[in-house]
Amino acid sequence: MILMNQRVDTRSTPTEETMSKVTHPFDPIVFNDTQTLILGSFPSIKSFDNNFYYAHPRNQFWKILEKISGYPINNKDQKIWLLKEMKLGLWDMVASCQRDNSLDSSLEDEVVNDIPGLLEQYPTIQKLAFTGKKAQALFETHFGHLDIERVYLPSPSSAYAAMTLDEKAVQYADKLGMRNE
Repeated sequence: MILMNQRVDTRSTPTEETMSKVTHPFDPIVFNDTQTLILGSFPSIKSFDNNFYYAHPRNQFWKILEKISGYPINNKDQKIWLLKEMKLGLWDMVASCQRDNSLDSSLEDEVVNDIPGLLEQYPTIQKLAFTGKKAQALFETHFGHLDIERVYLPSPSSAYAAMTLDEKAVQYADKLGMRNE
């Protein structure tokens, strides 16, 4: 089951000049057999503009999943299909916040999503994977008491240059329990 809507209020998309209160525009993508939920912090401004997760053209998230799976991803439908095939779900820790750019460090006054409620609704989820230190820190602060396996994935941001794309793919495959082909 895909829990994703198509609404994006572009009036709430922040600009770099002003601090704006923004609400997360996407529902989680979760299926009845999802085993691992990947949690980011909050969508980038480009993701708001493109109406989908990890939509900044330089973000490596989808390229990493392509490398792990061996399947090309050219559009949103293929991305959703690949998540289902890999038994992965996507969501973010932050439901709403204030920010003035796409950096996690600019997020303020964060309200977190109901992660425990989603885990209760989808008991097949046995692992959480975080794509950023901010997401992991928010989870530990608010839900650290939950008994669920947690792993930290290297940031898929191209700004995180300590690892190459291939090195990130190896880490993702290992930590998500998937073969890197």
